[in-house]
Amino acid sequence: MGSPARRRFAGAVPAGLVATLLVGLVTGCSDDGGGAPAATTSAAPRPSLPVAPGGTFGYAASRETDPDPLTLNEIFGRSRFKSHGRSYKMTVREMEKKDCKNAVTGEKLQKALKAAGCNQLARASFHDAKGTVIGTVGVANLKTSKGAKSVAGAGAGKERKDYLKPLAGDDDHTKELGDGEAYAGGWTHGHYAILLWFQFKDGHAPKKAELKRLYQAAVDITDATVFTALDTRSVRGGRG
Repeated sequence: MGSPARRRFAGAVPAGLVATLLVGLVTGCSDDGGGAPAATTSAAPRPSLPVAPGGTFGYAASRETDPDPLTLNEIFGRSRFKSHGRSYKMTVREMEKKDCKNAVTGEKLQKALKAAGCNQLARASFHDAKGTVIGTVGVANLKTSKGAKSVAGAGAGKERKDYLKPLAGDDDHTKELGDGEAYAGGWTHGHYAILLWFQFKDGHAPKKAELKRLYQAAVDITDATVFTALDTRSVRGGRG
């Protein structure tokens, strides 16, 4: 099974703009030609724009600065899409709330989710155009970036015992999810952990060259769905 170390970096986060207060100097004159005392007036203060948090992930670095709950329509709102000419279809989606442990397998990963304060874990399953490659993507909403890294790394090791629980659909393709060998692992984006399960429909153990195909499908799908939404959160601190 694979163990991806890929990290998705958000685009540049615009810095906030600070309003400048202009001070005007007004000089008056008296009838006898004497100089009147100088008086100063200030323009009304302009409201300053909020300053985005620094760092790679902007607002999405923490749930404190990115408080809006995830929605399925936000991260898994596209049922059919293409990425670099490759076509994919989503067949099923589900949101696990409060008790995220039901969406994963393995005590170590379950404990990591609890320790990181997981309050949502969304899953969706996909297949490619021919139905040969099938997979499930999960997004866990955690308190901090540190917690997300702990969750994403919980399944690391030569023999993987902790992983995202594949979500089987009722179609002819993704109904086979969970039956066979898979490419499983995790990435992060700020306080979110993106968990993966990708396999071939027939369940055979992928050879080294075939792992690239599973990995490519995972990249295509998450770039078109999950990371598009999370990049928005990095910049805006919410669903936008």
